[in-house]
Amino acid sequence: MSKLQLSIAMGDYDRTRALLDGRVQIDGVDPVYMNLYPEEMFFRAMRSQEFDISELSFSSYAVKTAKGDCPYVAVPVFLSRAFRHTSIYVRKDRIHKPEDLKGKRIGLPEYQLSANVWARALLQDDYGVAPEDVTWVRGGIETPGRPEKIALNLPAGVKLESAPDGVTISELLDRGDIDGFMAPRPPSAQAMANPNVGWLFDDPTSVAKDYFRRTGIFPIMHVVGVRKTLAEQHPWLPGAVFKAFSQAKVAALDALSDTSATKVTLPFVEEQLKAARETMGEDYWSYGVERNRATIDTFLRHHNAQGLSSRALSTDGIFHPATYESYAI
Repeated sequence: MSKLQLSIAMGDYDRTRALLDGRVQIDGVDPVYMNLYPEEMFFRAMRSQEFDISELSFSSYAVKTAKGDCPYVAVPVFLSRAFRHTSIYVRKDRIHKPEDLKGKRIGLPEYQLSANVWARALLQDDYGVAPEDVTWVRGGIETPGRPEKIALNLPAGVKLESAPDGVTISELLDRGDIDGFMAPRPPSAQAMANPNVGWLFDDPTSVAKDYFRRTGIFPIMHVVGVRKTLAEQHPWLPGAVFKAFSQAKVAALDALSDTSATKVTLPFVEEQLKAARETMGEDYWSYGVERNRATIDTFLRHHNAQGLSSRALSTDGIFHPATYESYAI
């Protein structure tokens, strides 16, 4: 039987590298891999469905799934995860604690980004700052005029406006025309050089560790999607994708644990790895549904409450049925 030749779009991560270099194979697939940045990958996947298998924004996937028109079905492979306490920057000359953001103006590149769903969720759950308490100003981080990838129908109480023509949200933050900035990427270098611009949380790592200890949540940003028509024609494919991506992640963790020669260009890797496992457990970057149910439930609840998903989604209904359980030997 000939293998399926499929296009696969994903980021260049240690946890995908074993797929890219061929150490791990997807059963039955002859892959054509493309390493792309998230902005390009998600735009092409959601606007024109260019890829057979693609890393997807969890938020965009939920928006489209709730509407019933998503061209992909997800497998519970979470290629991007991050505590989004580092995604909130403020004017430190006027914002001193999270509660100070009430009634203020916060710039963001897109309202529906997964990072922003999580950042708004932690502001609301831990500090009582609801999305309706803020005026949101949408614009590009480095280039003016960034649009939403997906059309949204936000609740009446949410105030969302566009940045002035020709101006980025980084410039607005630098000039002091907005009070905060929320995005998966930092503001521009010029804004970051401003002594009045900094993280909302002075020690975001400590705050994030406390958040995890209290909630058990390690936020999920991206999932992997398989084109629905392919999954219907080849019901074995989603399971094969889940298996291969899981094996690639194991290979990455094995390499990270081998400190005879550090595999990443960063000091203190052993200490950071030890701290992560002590705080979050051995399988701190877990794939699969059951280990991540609380995280997925929380995301879907906030996604719906923030007006992004048109109906409440269930963790038990958003992934391909073949990927909820795996075999054991």
